[in-house]
Amino acid sequence: MSLDAVAERMTAAARRAGRDPAEITLVVVTKNRSVDDIRRLYDQGHRDFGENRAQELRDKVPALPDDIRWHFVGALQTNKVRIVRPVVVLLHSLDRPHLAAAWMKGPGRPPPALVEVNLSGEPQRHGVPFDGVEAAVDGFIELGVPVVGLMGIAPIVDDPEMARPYFARLRTVRDRIARRHPGVVELSMGMTDDFEVAIEEGATYIRVGRAIFDA
Repeated sequence: MSLDAVAERMTAAARRAGRDPAEITLVVVTKNRSVDDIRRLYDQGHRDFGENRAQELRDKVPALPDDIRWHFVGALQTNKVRIVRPVVVLLHSLDRPHLAAAWMKGPGRPPPALVEVNLSGEPQRHGVPFDGVEAAVDGFIELGVPVVGLMGIAPIVDDPEMARPYFARLRTVRDRIARRHPGVVELSMGMTDDFEVAIEEGATYIRVGRAIFDA
């Protein structure tokens, strides 16, 4: 695939679900990719990029144009918040009170955040368990964090259709939370192997790297 091929598949998946493709943002994940790799996509007109590691983000930001919209999509340590907070437009991986408290520190209002949910329930995965999501969102909002939605990573499966129930469940939880917190509207879900299913189930952000860089 390529950037154009992913965009075409995004559009087709949105139309199958009766959605406007403009509702969905492609975040190109740039973990372990060079500044030159990112600039090639920038020169094609893309602006939303996601980093998994604070150190990589710190090194890449000054070397690239300042109209890039950076997203942080990986697990974030509290002692790295000072690197990430000033430069991102969205944190995709808020998952614990200590991180929420750290995110609130610093000048001005922090960038918005998505609460990461452990879709599979596997202990090695990051994220809030499904049965604790609503309480977690309430707590983060009480701390002042501008929570705007949820993020989840489906388990690795052979068939993308097997990821559909996880995405559908995340959407259902989001809908329930949005009735009490109308600003909680976003869904960051879907990667290279399952982004079309995620779009059909309501994703507003998809995070794709391999399908673009390894085309």
